Amino acid sequence: MDIDFISYINRLELMAFFSGYPVLYAFLLALNESKKIKSGFYSNLIRLLPFAYALSGTLFFGLILKVVYPDFSARNISKQLQPAFLNIWAILSLLFWIPLLHKKPVFSLIHSLVFFSLVFKDILLNIGSSISNDFIKNDMKMYTISILLNIITLAVLSVLSFIFSLMRKKS
Repeated sequence: MDIDFISYINRLELMAFFSGYPVLYAFLLALNESKKIKSGFYSNLIRLLPFAYALSGTLFFGLILKVVYPDFSARNISKQLQPAFLNIWAILSLLFWIPLLHKKPVFSLIHSLVFFSLVFKDILLNIGSSISNDFIKNDMKMYTISILLNIITLAVLSVLSFIFSLMRKKS
């Protein structure tokens, strides 16, 4: 692998926060489109997907702040955030809190495909090598964690949405 250890760890962090989102998106879209299951529940989940993605981005941004704290110098930030493009792209996920962007869930899917491609690229480049099997195992662990994280963020937002809808009905 031609990247240093800190960059590799940062890539794993990016994968852990964002790469599982396309699978969750596709799964919920398939459930919503199913002829057997027609419910407002799945439509509501799809409506909440960009918010769940933005929440994952917020958690990632919190991790970045924790890593660079207390030295917020440009040198420390650039050292900690390698590869820079992917980190900037990840921070852009915060934009899905903006109403204009979260109205179209497909935008969040397109945004997350960059991180999904990291997993796909690592599998294609490292398949067949005994040393690279460890890299693939790490990627798959992070991918699983990412799917779980995205499910949890969506579940939290679903519960909050349900509570707020009950509060609106009572008032």
